[in-house]
Amino acid sequence: MNEDIKPWLNHYPAGLDWDTDIKRQPLYETLAQTAARRRDHVAIDFLNYCLTYGELLEQVNRIAKGLQAMGVKKGSRVGLCLPNTPYSVICYYGVLRAGGTVVNYNPLYVERELAFQIEDSKTEIMITMDLKILYSKVEVMLSQTPSLQKIVVCPMADILPKIKSVLFRLLKKKELATIPTDSRIIPFQTLVSHAGTPDPVDIDLDKDIAVLQYTGGTTGQPKGAMLTQGNLSANVSQMQLWYGELDQTQEKVLGILPFFHVFAMTAVMNFAIASGAQMILLPRYELKQTLNTIHKKKPTIFPAVPTIYASINQATNLSKFDLSTIRFCISGGAPLPLEVKETFERLTGCRLVEGYGLSETAPVATCNAMRDLNKPGSIGQVMPQTEISIHHIEPPHDPMPMGERGEVWIKGPQVMIGYLNRPEDNADSLRNGWFRTGDVGYVDSEGHFFLVDRLKDLILCSGYNVYPRMVEEAIYLHPSVAEVTVIGIDDEYRGQSPKAFVRLKEGQVIDESEMNAFLQDKLSKIEMPSQIEFRPELPKTIIGKLSKKELVAEESEKQRSLAE
Repeated sequence: MNEDIKPWLNHYPAGLDWDTDIKRQPLYETLAQTAARRRDHVAIDFLNYCLTYGELLEQVNRIAKGLQAMGVKKGSRVGLCLPNTPYSVICYYGVLRAGGTVVNYNPLYVERELAFQIEDSKTEIMITMDLKILYSKVEVMLSQTPSLQKIVVCPMADILPKIKSVLFRLLKKKELATIPTDSRIIPFQTLVSHAGTPDPVDIDLDKDIAVLQYTGGTTGQPKGAMLTQGNLSANVSQMQLWYGELDQTQEKVLGILPFFHVFAMTAVMNFAIASGAQMILLPRYELKQTLNTIHKKKPTIFPAVPTIYASINQATNLSKFDLSTIRFCISGGAPLPLEVKETFERLTGCRLVEGYGLSETAPVATCNAMRDLNKPGSIGQVMPQTEISIHHIEPPHDPMPMGERGEVWIKGPQVMIGYLNRPEDNADSLRNGWFRTGDVGYVDSEGHFFLVDRLKDLILCSGYNVYPRMVEEAIYLHPSVAEVTVIGIDDEYRGQSPKAFVRLKEGQVIDESEMNAFLQDKLSKIEMPSQIEFRPELPKTIIGKLSKKELVAEESEKQRSLAE
């Protein structure tokens, strides 16, 4: 650790010890322990279809036994291409209990993306659903990818309450895939028909890969972060310590973020199971359904991304819904604008804090205090037994003094053991236990960290560094702005300049000259956007994060067209 940064340990959140022991154990054991003490309590509520912890454990053991009968052994790669449903939890823990490695797949992947990840990870079995939009893509992979040997198909109708199940089969018939008779295609019911205890598997917490979590691939091909059982169980333990004492009989975690994303996998699924909380699952984010669910089901913990909180803030009929049961919210995946945080806290009375992490850190590395000081714009303080050091961006990457900006390096029990099949990337990203994040930030004298931007998003403007996040924060100060994304575009004079894409709140009207006038005393001349484009919608990722890559591609295409 940089010696200049050590003093911040004296300002750690009240009641929390940085040196606290982190509990690490195989994730399945955590589920088994929770089921032993919470057997008859609801673990999952999916559209009113409920499973108790006892029922969940039984299903997990059955599918683990079935997977072992299919040949799954220690290290076997099993893909999950599923939306948020009970199957997501059952299969995730079932694969781990069988000794396999979970490979998370985005259900919205196109065939080309599926094929790359299957071959890169050597996925042998894929678990998906009988929905045509999912199954049709996965079935093609049997003939296109040599690694994939079998598909397990989970029926949607079986995880709906009885009346909804009948109606689904009648009214949604066109949405269901026709499943052929093929020895390579296994019904979920066949797997869970196996009774008895699965064969024991010895787990090495530091070496056995629990999950291959693929990064977004915005700077090239996606890379599979190898997260061990120890990485994931440590991060869950760190989160539990950060929350403090929770009431297992009361806590309900709202699961809107997809479990194939590392944030929801840890902050919703694994955290809820370790804490004995109930998971309220929704297959996707939809504003009205979410507000109705909060009103009726009364969750107490609500992890999400900033765009979801902003969407709730802007709901026209918000006063009709009771949101008062929500006590804690963690925002991750993207910077949390201060205006969004303050508005959400005022409307709900809950504590909304910003955390920070990456796929490579399982993911949580820092978080603002749940019951202590939050500094505006800060990503918080480090998780217990986690270290962050700020390093010069250029080689030899010397540590930077407190308060100065540099690349964020992270060390801790949640840091991955490396990228799959990427020795050069590993040599560059992992240095003596430290992970180079590619993010730019700084730390203040009280140990509060501030993220400035991604190195890859840095705009080089007339030789000066311009950080898109700083420009975005200034634009967010305008009361008419709902969302904003800033990217760098080619500029004949300055090399690059910022361009802002803005979505206004409903009913608001403002033009580029008015916005420029508003920004005059908030940004330097170098930081001022050369262009501001207003759009009805901005591109987002599957978890609702504002996405820059589509806008960058658009601008690149424009430049090519002009050059021709």
